[in-house]
Amino acid sequence: MRVQLLPFGVLKDVLSAASMELPAEATVGDLLAMLCENLRDQPSAAQLLPRIAVSVNAEYAAPGRILGEGDVVGLLPPVSGGSGESTGPILTYLTRAVIAADALVAAAKQGSDGTVVVFDGIVRDNTRGRRTLYLNYEAYEEMATKQIAELAGQAVERFGVRGVTLVHRLGRLEIGETSVLIVVASAHRDAAFDACRWLIDTLKKTVPIWKKEIFVDGVVWADGEPFPPELVASSPAKAAASVLESAS
Repeated sequence: MRVQLLPFGVLKDVLSAASMELPAEATVGDLLAMLCENLRDQPSAAQLLPRIAVSVNAEYAAPGRILGEGDVVGLLPPVSGGSGESTGPILTYLTRAVIAADALVAAAKQGSDGTVVVFDGIVRDNTRGRRTLYLNYEAYEEMATKQIAELAGQAVERFGVRGVTLVHRLGRLEIGETSVLIVVASAHRDAAFDACRWLIDTLKKTVPIWKKEIFVDGVVWADGEPFPPELVASSPAKAAASVLESAS
């Protein structure tokens, strides 16, 4: 059977194949083990595979998930951290336009709120001493759109806040522009602060959005935060270690 491959972030640069032939009843773990073998001559990429998460048809998938003909398999390195979707007090979307932070904050406020907590992530002009020219964000858009909507809903339920706005920018971003905006409205400040912190921390670990940093002296994909253990497709770890050992 043949499945489609959707590599993202740094994997997009090293995996040129758009599809892969697999035996019948092959699992996600089988696919990753085969990729490890195919990347014997690229140890850095093989070393990354045990840390990635995998999606099948835009849903996170465990290593034991059996694949079927035509499945779309997303290969998701640790994330960097469109269309709009609004359901009353929740507004989430991806966009390639400049994020109008002031207008979104103003729109989030209602008379019943005692506080609005805002996280405005902006592009800085340096990283670890290297001067940044601009950033480029890319996403598995279908999956990321769904994930940020789910996160906003979970925040409302988990922390008891009234409303959440979560907007993430894609494409090229200049210095000083907003990359991600989170606005949490609530009657009480503690809940709003806790929800806002949880949202940005969880987004950075689980939502498939990647950041490429363009410096004056080179280009790199930003190192992502580790996926939560339950999302890591870790079954090929031994295979990857074996590949690296044989390549050394």
